[in-house]
Amino acid sequence: MRAALWLITLFALAAAGAWLAGNNQGTVSLFLYPHRVDISLNFAFLMVASVVLLVIFAQRALEAFLSLPKKAQQWRLQQKERASHAALLDSIGHFMAGRFLRARKAAEQTLAKEALLAASGVTLEHAVSLRTLAHIMAAEASHALQDKDQRQHHLDQALQQAAQAQGSDRQTLLEGSHLRAARWLLDDRDAAASLDQLKTLPPAAGRRMVAMRLQLKAARLASQPAQALETATLLAKHKAFSPAAADSLVSRLVLELLKHTHDADALQRTWQRLTPAQRLMPDVAAQAVLRWLKLGGSPRVARSWLQELWSPLESMRSNWSPEQLLSVVHAFDACLPGMEEEDALVWLSRLESAQKSQPRSAHLQYLAGMICLRHRLWGKAQSLLTQAVKNLESSVLQRKAWIALAELAEQRQEAAEAATAWKQAALCSTT
Repeated sequence: MRAALWLITLFALAAAGAWLAGNNQGTVSLFLYPHRVDISLNFAFLMVASVVLLVIFAQRALEAFLSLPKKAQQWRLQQKERASHAALLDSIGHFMAGRFLRARKAAEQTLAKEALLAASGVTLEHAVSLRTLAHIMAAEASHALQDKDQRQHHLDQALQQAAQAQGSDRQTLLEGSHLRAARWLLDDRDAAASLDQLKTLPPAAGRRMVAMRLQLKAARLASQPAQALETATLLAKHKAFSPAAADSLVSRLVLELLKHTHDADALQRTWQRLTPAQRLMPDVAAQAVLRWLKLGGSPRVARSWLQELWSPLESMRSNWSPEQLLSVVHAFDACLPGMEEEDALVWLSRLESAQKSQPRSAHLQYLAGMICLRHRLWGKAQSLLTQAVKNLESSVLQRKAWIALAELAEQRQEAAEAATAWKQAALCSTT
């Protein structure tokens, strides 16, 4: 649309000029003694315009001629600047291709070319960023070459250059340098130094996904399960892993944390710090209960920890794996109440009801039989354990069931049945 308007305007000006020139009868007289020259007004206008255009063209030609040395210098500096950028790109390309020695040489060439520019009096706006990135690439290549001295030298230079930047560039370059240093130290299996590097980051940068991933790896390598668990929980909250991977990772870290507790009070504090979702993990709850009992904790407290797992165990509708189900059964078996406990009748009634609602469940038969045994209900215990031992897949539970049956047979003074049960228990312990 704009081009059409310009075209219409030009046509209008041309038509107006032609009309004025065609009807203009004026003349211009030039007196050059002793002569007189008469020319038309249109021709005079044309000559004046021609002279003006000629002067303008001559002025521009002279300016272009006089600016040739300056443009030549600018062109040479531009070529040097492009050469420094090209060397940095070559360094990145060589590093990606696995040619680490060439990558370091290209990064050093970048620094040399930028130094020549600075020596010639040219200061690039992004000179600090260029030098910092070149040092980082040289350090990356040195790290790949296992040259720690050169890596540390270029890292120190990169941090020094980044500190000279202004505004947001300074923060970005410093944070990036510290993150790369933390990753290199983690590759060196120096978890403590890697964590120290991460601590130098501002709080906002420390909560970034890449920083938390590095912190998780370093904490696990440094055998700090508490910090690793906290970091993994934050990563799972920010959906850094798939739900299945997050649950598996958190479960392993909690188990590791429980393994590092050496007294009951510390274990109880650890359990209270866990989230409700973590307490519902069957592996975590079972391991916590077994560890608690091993450290001399109260069985009643252990049963309270397992309270939330009773409903999925009773209904047998959980998505637990066979190993998780077995661990939960072991935990319940370890803390079943005896006759003297206050909640003994509650758990006896609960297990009997669950076993009747799921008569084919070998695990519920086993637990019901064991609690009947503790309550001296010999007949029920023998019946339930005899049924359970035929369907149990765990050799550990089978051995415990056979031992209980052997003890019951000895109480009845049935030596043959007791010997058979003891033999089956011994066979289970060897498989």
